[in-house]
Parts: sequence; C-alpha cells; structure tokens
Amino acid sequence: MKKYFLLLNSVFLLISCNEKSTSNAITVNDIIELNSAISNAKPGDDIVMANGDWKDVNIKFVAYGNEQKPITLRAETPGEVRITGTSDLKLAGEYLIVNGLHFTNGSSPSSAVIDFGISQDSVANHSKITNSAIIDFNKAQRNQTDLWVLFKGRHNELDHCYIAGKSNRGPTVRIDLAGNNSIKNYHKIINNYFGPRPPKGGPSAETIQLGNSFTSMAPSYTLVANNYFEHCNGEVEVISSKSNFNEFRNNVFYKSEGSLVTRHGNYCMIDGNIFIGDVDSEQIGGIRLIGTGHWVTNNYFYNLKGQTFRSPLAVMNGIPKSPLNRYLQVTDVVVANNSWVNCVSPWQFGVGSNTDQKDILPKSEIRSATPIRTIVANNLIYNDKGDKQPIITHDSVDGVSFKSNVINNQGMKFKDLDGLTQKDFGTTVTDGVILMPNSSLSDFELYNGFEFDQIKADLFGNSRTDNTMVGAVVGKPVNKKDMMDISQYGPDWYANTASKNEMNKTHSVSNVAEFTSAISDAISGDTIVLSAERYDINSSIKINKAITILAAKTDAKATIQYKGAAKTPAFEMNPKGQLTLKNVQLIGDNEQYAFASLKNNMSSLYNLTVLDCEISNFDYVLKAYKLSFSENITFKSTQIKNCANGLDLSEETDDKGEYNAENITIDNCLFDSVASNVVDYYRGGYDESTIGGNLIVTNSTFTNCGAKAEEGLLLNTYGIINVNLANNKFLNNNVQLVARLWGAKNNKASDNEITKSGKIIVEENLPLKLMY
Repeated sequence: MKKYFLLLNSVFLLISCNEKSTSNAITVNDIIELNSAISNAKPGDDIVMANGDWKDVNIKFVAYGNEQKPITLRAETPGEVRITGTSDLKLAGEYLIVNGLHFTNGSSPSSAVIDFGISQDSVANHSKITNSAIIDFNKAQRNQTDLWVLFKGRHNELDHCYIAGKSNRGPTVRIDLAGNNSIKNYHKIINNYFGPRPPKGGPSAETIQLGNSFTSMAPSYTLVANNYFEHCNGEVEVISSKSNFNEFRNNVFYKSEGSLVTRHGNYCMIDGNIFIGDVDSEQIGGIRLIGTGHWVTNNYFYNLKGQTFRSPLAVMNGIPKSPLNRYLQVTDVVVANNSWVNCVSPWQFGVGSNTDQKDILPKSEIRSATPIRTIVANNLIYNDKGDKQPIITHDSVDGVSFKSNVINNQGMKFKDLDGLTQKDFGTTVTDGVILMPNSSLSDFELYNGFEFDQIKADLFGNSRTDNTMVGAVVGKPVNKKDMMDISQYGPDWYANTASKNEMNKTHSVSNVAEFTSAISDAISGDTIVLSAERYDINSSIKINKAITILAAKTDAKATIQYKGAAKTPAFEMNPKGQLTLKNVQLIGDNEQYAFASLKNNMSSLYNLTVLDCEISNFDYVLKAYKLSFSENITFKSTQIKNCANGLDLSEETDDKGEYNAENITIDNCLFDSVASNVVDYYRGGYDESTIGGNLIVTNSTFTNCGAKAEEGLLLNTYGIINVNLANNKFLNNNVQLVARLWGAKNNKASDNEITKSGKIIVEENLPLKLMY
C-alpha cells in the first residue's frame, strides 16, 4: 500500500511539472502578433512581448481571465520591452495582469498612457499593472492634458511601479468614478515609487487625484499605501482626494513641495505616513483638511517649513453652502496621536480665511465657515529651537477641541492654547530619522475620545494598549520594514537611486567651430571654457542639456557677439535645457533676444543661471513664450544695458492660474537703460490653491529704465504670490511706479532707495478674474 501511494504521488508530481513546463506562454514579436494573441486569449494564458522597442503601438488588452487563472501580458525581460513613440495601453475585461513594461521616449495619443477602460461601458475589473515604469512620457506642450494611469472599473491595482517626470497638464494618476461601474471601486495604489515631478506653473499637476468635484460625493474606498513620493513638486496638492472613504496609509513623502489634501469628499483615513521636509524649501507641506469625518492618526512630520496652504497641518475654512467644486466646511474631524518635529508653525487653523476680500469677491467665494466638532488630541510637537508661533489661527477655533497635546518649545513662550501642555522632555532617535519622546512622558494622561480605542497601533505597528505615550510613536519598530528603504518601492529591475552619468568633461574652445562642436558633443553636466577673447555667432546656440559656459580667465570676460536673425535668441532654451553662463560679455545687434524658450513644444522645463556677465544691445534679455516654463531663473552680479526689454515672463494671459517661471532671483545686478518690461512676471486668475510665482530682487540698481514701460510700471508682478524687493536702488527711472505689490499675499519691500523713479505701492486686495 505504501508503494502504491508513493507511485501515485510520483504520477501527480510528474503531471504537475509537465503542466508547468507546458504553460500557455505565447511569445509575440510585433503588434499584429500581439493583437492576435489577445483576441484568442483564454484564462491562464501568458502573453510574452519580445524584448526591444515597440514603437507607435496602441495596445488594447481586452480579455477575460478568472481569479484562479488570470491572463498575463508581460515583458520577456522586465524593463527590456520599451514602449516608445505615440503609444498607449488600454485594458478591459476581468483578471488581467500587465508586468514589466517600460514606457519611455514617447507620449500617449489619447487621454491616458495606461487606461483601465476602453469606453464608459467597457472597463477592467480585478486587473493589475505591476513591475513597470513610465518615465518622461510627456505630450509636446505643458497645456496638453493627459493622465499616465487612469483607473476605471473596480478592484484594480497599480503595484511596484516607477513613475516619474510628468511635466504636462493633468494628474499623474487619477481614479475615475463616473458611472456605477466605477464607484465603490476598492482600487489599490501600493508599493510604487513616484519619482520627481517638476513644478508645472499652475493647477492640475497632482501626482494622484482620486475623483473630481463632480463625483466627489461618490464612495471610492481606494487604498493608497506603502508608496514613496520623492520631489513630487507639480503643484500644491501631491495627493488630492476628491471622493469618499479613501485610505492613505504608510506612505513616505520625501521633500515633495505640496501636501496630502482632502480636497473634496469625506471620511478619509490618513494613518502612519511620514512627511520629510528640507531646510532650504518653504514649499513642502504635510496634510491639508477640507470636509467631513476624516481621521488623521499616527503620522510623523519632520523638518517642514511650508506655510498656510502648505503648512504641516492646515485645517481650512470652508464656504457656507459651498458648491461641490469649492471648499466644504471642516466638521467631525479627528487629529490624534501624530508627531511634528522641527516644523515651523506646524498647526494652522482657518487656513484660507478671506473675509477681508468680501468687497472684491462674490459671496460664493468667501471662506468664512470655521472648523466645527473637530478634535485635536494626544499629539506631540517638538522643536530643537523655540518657535514663536507654533500654532497659527487665521480665524476662530471655537469649534476645535484641543485635548492632551504636548509641546517642547525649548522654553520659548507663545500664545497659550487650552489643551496644549508645555513640557520639557527629551527625545531618542529610532528607525533612521524618526524621533520619539523619552519615557518622561509615559505617565501623561491621554484623552480617550469616541472610538479612540480603534487607534490600536502606532506608526511602527506597536500596540497602544496600556501605553500612554503621546504622538505617533510609542516604541521602537519590531518586525517592520524601514519605510525609508527605497529598495522596497517600485519595480525590481529599475534602480530608484539616481544613475551616475558618464564622467563629466571640460571642453576648451578657441574658435566658433570648436564652440558649436563642443555644444553638440557635450553630455549633460559638461563645462565649456572659452579660451579666446571673442566669438561671433551667427545662429542660435541650442541648449537642451545641462551646460556651463564660462571664460577661461576669471579676471577677463570672453565676448560672444550674436549676429543672428532678428527675433532669434543667442541661446535657445529647449526642454530640459539648463544653462549656466559665467563671466561672459554677451552683445546683440538690438533686434535679437539674449535668451528665449522655444515658441512651441516645450514639453519640459528649462533653467537659466547668469553669473558675472554683461548683456547689452538686445531687443529682449529673456523672452519666455506662452506654455514655456522654468523652475529657476537667476541673474547675479550681472550688468544689463541698452536693451529694449528686460525679462519678459508674461505670456500666460488666459488667466487660468498659469505662469512662466517658479523662481526668479535677481541679486547684485545693474539694469541700465532698459526701456520696457524690465521685469514683467504675470500670473492671472483667482486660483487660490496656486501658491506659486516667487520673485526675489535684492542689492540691485536700476537706472534710466522704463522709458517705454506699459502703465508706467517698472517691475510688473501682477498676481505673483511671493515677491521680495530689498536693498535695491531705483535711480532716475522715468516711471510712475517701481512696483505695485499685493498686500494680501506675501509681497514685501524693504530698505530700497528710490530717487526720481515713482514709488512702490501696496494694493491689499488685487482684483483677479474668477476661474470657477
């Protein structure tokens, strides 16, 4: 009998191995073979795309697997199937898996790169995109809208993917709830690495958006968990929750210039997330709350300096009887057992209060509904250095109950708040950057509110039973992965760390031919040294990579004389172009531009730094065309003389919240005889969530400028949120106004000398065109 069972077992094993070895693997080499394999796919089939470039392919993966036997579409080698050109992927059916695809060097011809649906009635369910990447797959211009992953249907998943570089309009990932077949969807966005998303310069650049205002009352039940968000700087909202019953758990937001925002919809759970800031950025936020019924627990906020809309905790004012696309009042929210460490003014309430603008805005835009029935309890604030204003109340907080919160403000006094106790406690470091209070707080009496017993564990999963420690952490992690270990996020074939470039080179050029050749041959990061005294250039120098151009001698400037056609730039700034120009005399013939973006197809941003230069005899110093965008424009220790126009960044006149540059810095410069548009920097449209546009002008001199300035205005900063004019001299400029500052925003002027140059005025409430 024993021999019989051994023989039977061997037969079953042989059959099992044979089935595995003859699995339904179907290798395809082109789109025709792929379409055929898909149309004939049966449950359990494994469609294998051969390695290589699949260019200009529109894949419609429509098939029906089942829970036991899904249908898989995968790369022969993960990452080695490159989807390029004008390509996209649409799924519809049941139990489909896509594995190992790499979207690069192209863009989608449709509204999405990956779409879990073919039409309103034909969607995917129980399907997954995994172990894949979408990198720099942008449309030609930033106003052209698409999504990189569009969820429809139910029970779909984005898992272990790397997604980075989106620069055009539209969220990177969006959950669509239009239609009964897409509500109560229980989608999962888990274990992904969302790499850098550059700032777009206006709204509609979220990394994840869950629904929209029109479907915001629908239940979604989407889970966003165990993801890593690195430098996701597209706009003020990294994640925008616009539906009900979503959960955000155990995500890391690393130096991302925005916040997790409950923009529309209600009843979100935000638990166990880590928000890491940067001492050099005031744009990195934490959590911003709007709406009803949210629970914010066990979150850790470190080194955040964002303010108002981007503050570490922003609890907003709502609009009474708000329409769906505006701001619902905060009600019945719980913020408990969280930690803020070395954050500037971490708690801000009544954010967005704008009752002072009631004379210029309609009643439907006035955010006067303060938070009610909201509990803030058992939280911890710790500062290495005392904060003069750790709690900011922009409006009444009568509807907020503060219970059993603790702060160590290093003895610095601030306005007392009932329910926030000052204590001198120490901290210990655990799990990398995470600080937890020492045992001196173990006997602190916690608040036990309704359903607080449901907060069963801390940030690390440690039990809170019988533990009276305030904040996000009650003990060191046990048997839990390090959330800051980036190797656990994204596909296993893609290195999340920045890849090393080839060794950067220095090219010494002594004539124009060598100069143009070096520009062409250089790789990103190279330096070109101008060893001759003069270079006569007859056509634009194309900048499409990171290049530094400087004179060989530190005590003598090299001269570049640009003799190209009228209205062409000496330096043409292309997508991803980054130019540093140092110790150069740049001369035009009065009809050209020193620097300009492309007129069309600026799919990605550019950056420009000008140091210790002299620029003269140009029509425009900088011409930024419509739909172009720069993250950083810097002029330092530079003289600009005898130009018809200065820095013109004013083409976004549709008044939709867009603008042409994120940061403009002018320091220790001389502007002499610049007739118009000395600095023309424009952002139009009443989009209060666009907290962008930053201009710093310091230690500079403006003489004999503005003779032809429109409206007699030397520096036009209309609609720009952050403006700082400090320690400048304005001498003999034939203008009525040096600047008109926006008092209600962060516009300021200090220690400026003004002689025969008009004046600086402050207009408290700037009239703007309504966008909504």
